[in-house]
Amino acid sequence: MEHRLNPLLRPRSVAIVGASNRPDSMGEWVLKNLDRGGYRGGIYPVNPAYETLQGHRCFAALADLPETPDLVIFAVGDRHLEAVLDEAIAAGIPAAVIQSPLIIDDDSLPVLRDRVRQKIESAGMLVCGGNGMGYYNVRDHVWSCGFDSTAHEAPGNVALISHSGSGMSGIIDCEARLRINVAVSTGNELGVTMDEYLDFVLDLPETRVVGLFVETARNPDGFRAALSKASQKRIPVVALKVGRTDKSAALTVSHSGAIAGDDATYEALFNRYGVQRARDQDEFATMLIMFAELHPAGAGGLVALHDSGGERQLLVDLAHDAGVPLTELSETTVSALDKILDPELPAVNPLDAWSRGGPDAGRVMTQSLSLMMQDAGAALAAVIHDRAPGGKIYASYLSYMQRARAESGKPVALVAARQGTGYDEAVVASTHTGFPVLDGVSQFLRGVHALFAYRDFLLQEAQDPVSPDRTVVKKWQGQLRSGGTLAEIDTLLLLEDFGIPTSKPEAASSEEEVLDAANRIGYPLTLKTAKEGLLHKTDRGGVILGIRDADQLRQMYQFLRNRLGNDVLVAPMVATGIEMFLGLKRDPQFGPIVILGFGGVLAETINDVQFALPPFDAAYARRCIDRMRLRPLLDGVRGSPAVDIDSFCETASRFSVLAHALSDVLSEVDVNPVIVNENGAIAVDAFAVGRDRRETARV
Repeated sequence: MEHRLNPLLRPRSVAIVGASNRPDSMGEWVLKNLDRGGYRGGIYPVNPAYETLQGHRCFAALADLPETPDLVIFAVGDRHLEAVLDEAIAAGIPAAVIQSPLIIDDDSLPVLRDRVRQKIESAGMLVCGGNGMGYYNVRDHVWSCGFDSTAHEAPGNVALISHSGSGMSGIIDCEARLRINVAVSTGNELGVTMDEYLDFVLDLPETRVVGLFVETARNPDGFRAALSKASQKRIPVVALKVGRTDKSAALTVSHSGAIAGDDATYEALFNRYGVQRARDQDEFATMLIMFAELHPAGAGGLVALHDSGGERQLLVDLAHDAGVPLTELSETTVSALDKILDPELPAVNPLDAWSRGGPDAGRVMTQSLSLMMQDAGAALAAVIHDRAPGGKIYASYLSYMQRARAESGKPVALVAARQGTGYDEAVVASTHTGFPVLDGVSQFLRGVHALFAYRDFLLQEAQDPVSPDRTVVKKWQGQLRSGGTLAEIDTLLLLEDFGIPTSKPEAASSEEEVLDAANRIGYPLTLKTAKEGLLHKTDRGGVILGIRDADQLRQMYQFLRNRLGNDVLVAPMVATGIEMFLGLKRDPQFGPIVILGFGGVLAETINDVQFALPPFDAAYARRCIDRMRLRPLLDGVRGSPAVDIDSFCETASRFSVLAHALSDVLSEVDVNPVIVNENGAIAVDAFAVGRDRRETARV
């Protein structure tokens, strides 16, 4: 396979600068790991203190090597790193691994890390690190790591790319059920970023799932492109994203900025490309095992077999919390189960099939599992039993799983109610033959949720959003490029130009103009202050609804004029409905992010919102809305009519087109509220904040 990273990850020969025979040193381990991994190319230890090391001829300097290697691995201290890096660059070596932190006490400016980065960039060198733990290309027998590790057999089916060195080793060194193909500790990414490694492993034929331990995307465009590639190739990606605290709300003036933190953008990014998110390393490893070893799940929910009534009840609670649907068994399945279960056992899912035990217990368990898995509503099955003494598993568990899958063709896993061991030979062998043995019901259910979510993601039919009018885009680029905040009436005109229905207010600055506007619009109507710089009008009493006639209008205009100035907006009253919210917030890495949610005061109190990367179609907007907690309100409650959800979804899609088309000149947008009723969706209040040329140049 040809790939830009081949010299780094598939080197034809390797030099180890700082190779050593000092026990447990990095110089010893790097050389040892190349041999342990079965590396088949040339190995050149470099250290003037030795003639041979671990059976390999040792060289005094890089200049003495018989050929120019593809890769140099540095096993020297940071005080010596810069000099040997210069030698490697001068020798024309295309790739390097730097595991040291690149920190020197009493360093000069620029500091060592910055000096090394500059040298790497100038040379165009492919570098893994620094401050990482190297990589394991198990598939191609290149173990480029200076630390001990467990045995890995080639080929595997899981790729793991981690910003955290311990996040890599803590997974691959402690879990024999995971068959690692490639694992990379990317470190500070001075030369190669996570997205490039992801692109590499997606081209490997063995890759069934990729795990990402993510701190940040140092190449946002490349990261998004690599996730898109994974989606197109239908290779699931599981992410453990750290740093979920909100650090970006300060200094923003809109609800959009206050609601969306740094993590919101990653949530939108992951939703867009079907990335499944783990909350901790236990979930992370479990999800990777399940995606790698289970047969794909079809339509339906989870069925579960137990030998405990209490644990069966616990599963019901935990599945509810995890959002995992439990299959409602058909009448045919229930009738068949009733014939084989002890009479005191209810034929329900999840099923406790053990009551009196006895010699027929194994047969009953086997038949019960098989019947449930053959139910049309079953997508995936779990046998949830406690481990045997010593964390082992009973062979009978595996036998009825194997028979049930043979008769149903559906995936099934064995799950321990608590922890077991991932190194028992029977556990590992069963997992690697498609019958995963897993630990912990809660993390298993999170894995099931991820499997079902990815299944549903693959079934989505993408549609192209409406393309914007180029003349309209050019017009608003000119108006927004100078920065500043658009007035409400101008922002509503912007929305109208992109096909978004608004209340179409008219501006007025005198009593005569107010009355003239009212005659054109008709009563009842709304009067709002247009005071410059006042963004949240309701908070200042600047919005008066339901004005019935000219006399009341004169009175209300005088009231607003005395408090907030002459300038007002006159708008028709919009029929009542559910108040929704659309917003745009600019992420410093990924650009514009669209926010959809319930509006009005709910935007600040309930905070029931979803985040999406623009542009997207109405169907995508609908999926975002369906994830909201208050979603049932849109269907009508306590006699109120259902609202036109499709109309709001179309509005959200058009708003996303606006956000994408004007991404270089928009900083923030608030459209709050968008009133949605049975007749459609209308934006009634909005403002936009532009980006000036200086800001655009900085980002």
